[in-house]
Amino acid sequence: MSHPPRSGHHAAQVTEPGGPVLVAPVEAREPGPGEVRLDVLASGICGADAGMAANRAPDSGFPLVPGHEVAGVVAELGPGVHGWEVGEKAGVGWFGGSCGSCTACRSGDPVHCPRREIPGLSYPGGWATTLTVPVNALARIPEGLSAAEAAPFGCAGVTTFNALRHSGAEAGDRVAVLGIGGLGHLAVQFAAAMGFETVAVARGEDKRKAAMQLGAHHYIDASHEDAGQALRKLGGCRLILSTAASSKPLAGLIDGLAPHGRLTVVGFDGSPLDLALGKLVMHARSVTGHVTGNPLDTEQAMRFALASGVRPLVQTAPLAEAAEALKIQQAGRARFRMVLIPTV
Repeated sequence: MSHPPRSGHHAAQVTEPGGPVLVAPVEAREPGPGEVRLDVLASGICGADAGMAANRAPDSGFPLVPGHEVAGVVAELGPGVHGWEVGEKAGVGWFGGSCGSCTACRSGDPVHCPRREIPGLSYPGGWATTLTVPVNALARIPEGLSAAEAAPFGCAGVTTFNALRHSGAEAGDRVAVLGIGGLGHLAVQFAAAMGFETVAVARGEDKRKAAMQLGAHHYIDASHEDAGQALRKLGGCRLILSTAASSKPLAGLIDGLAPHGRLTVVGFDGSPLDLALGKLVMHARSVTGHVTGNPLDTEQAMRFALASGVRPLVQTAPLAEAAEALKIQQAGRARFRMVLIPTV
């Protein structure tokens, strides 16, 4: 069940420790049992991809192909694959497969499978014209979303969607989003569409207009005022969702939580959180982490987006310009997600 041709494929890859991202010819890998090969139509650039590209000793070895926000078309089905047909549109995200037999998988939580696979880390990722993945990593892309719009749902979209809907916040509650980047611009839209009084927190007055256009009801310029105290003046938040790459502001944001409020972290830089525990204990506040979602979650995020008008705002670049597109994303100059289109 093949979709020719199998030759003529390319990938943006790193071939040595500390090496540049270069586009080179690759051979499409024939899907094995329980696997599917996609012809890639679009692939987002996530902040984590920069870390992957800089990894000097990846578990999968070199060459390393990043990319875990993928939209494509099913091109080949491996033995034993059912429920999918060649020509269907499908996405792949940070969740790139699981063992299916551990406690997490058996309890319906494959995202936390200890043997979970991640495109770009466990096997070559989606910065390519071809991608072969386990069939249980696939999410169906609904009609109404372009490939460039669908790709970011594999990571940024499903991560923020799940973090908000599983936070315990209810419609009418006040929710703040820290950061208005690749994740944050989707989080603000999702929060407003879910019925939350939405507060966007970022640095710089120049971001106010964008935040309001995305659906925020309030904007706090953290470069000119203490964001935690500003949130407290508004009445405090049931949830603060941190999507920013820096962990530095988090301790101060605790003051902006209402009693029983939650700080959920989806973006961070790895630095430790220095926090006075009394601020948590005395007000029954909590700090949690959150990562991604399973393919069904991704499908639900896309369907919710179609029903509510939420869309990732993307800036496309050809696969041949992957290195430059990565620099744009790292510099924070993308508005708001760089997406590679595999034409060379």
